Amino acid sequence: MIDRTIYGIFRRGSRTYFYSTLFFPPAVREDVFSLYSFVRTADDYVDAVPQQVEEFYAFTDRYAMAMAGEATGDVVIDSFVELAGRKGFDRAWTTAFLGSMERDITVGSYRTIRDLEAYLYGSSEVIGLMMARLLDLPPESYPAAQNLGRAMQYVNFIRDIAEDLALGRTYFPREEMEAFGLDDLSAAAASRDPRGFAAFLRFQLRRYREWQEQAEAGFGHIPRRYRIPIRTASDMYRWTARTIERDPAVVHRRKVKPSVIRIVSGAATNTLKA
Repeated sequence: MIDRTIYGIFRRGSRTYFYSTLFFPPAVREDVFSLYSFVRTADDYVDAVPQQVEEFYAFTDRYAMAMAGEATGDVVIDSFVELAGRKGFDRAWTTAFLGSMERDITVGSYRTIRDLEAYLYGSSEVIGLMMARLLDLPPESYPAAQNLGRAMQYVNFIRDIAEDLALGRTYFPREEMEAFGLDDLSAAAASRDPRGFAAFLRFQLRRYREWQEQAEAGFGHIPRRYRIPIRTASDMYRWTARTIERDPAVVHRRKVKPSVIRIVSGAATNTLKA
């Protein structure tokens, strides 16, 4: 049975992931809830206004305690550590994840895509690797799992431009912004040069699609009963990307998110197709 705290973190944290995950078999669903609640909690500390820096480092300390075999009394950490041990997560994956979360405290922008790649690895690719291990997928699936995590994270970057600016962050390479004649990605900058802003976002969306297509090429490694929720989440991110591509300025007007009905109907469609 899923702990109420863990359930609440997941339900509040992501509509797409929450409702897609409901289509996993019960035992897998519980493990996904444990994984998501851990990564979401760390992310929430660094995304808070003001940032909860002390709380984040206390969280990492409790994680270290749990990994050393001590009971922390923190259900989010304890359930994740149990999952990581049972499924054989590489400790370096969690270290990379927490390192990327720490960058959100210390780093506000990235000069090149190469600079950004280390952040992307820790913030998203390792989550794909954890999911692959959680689902007992073969190692051949791991590159696709990394690409899927990275692709979804990149759509989040595009969708959340306004929110991230308010937090003092820009996740897109500065040299690419400069190539499109943009000093920043603010609403004011988008108004001054709507064509340049739109062209820049569409360029970034092409990068997302390349990664997404590489990820989907590996879906054959996923058993049917697991492919349905993963395909559903992927479809929702494709929908988000299409919505923004049609009207890039929408990122400064509202947060583009699929409705619950769209997610559930998408899962039903994928069930019939599987």
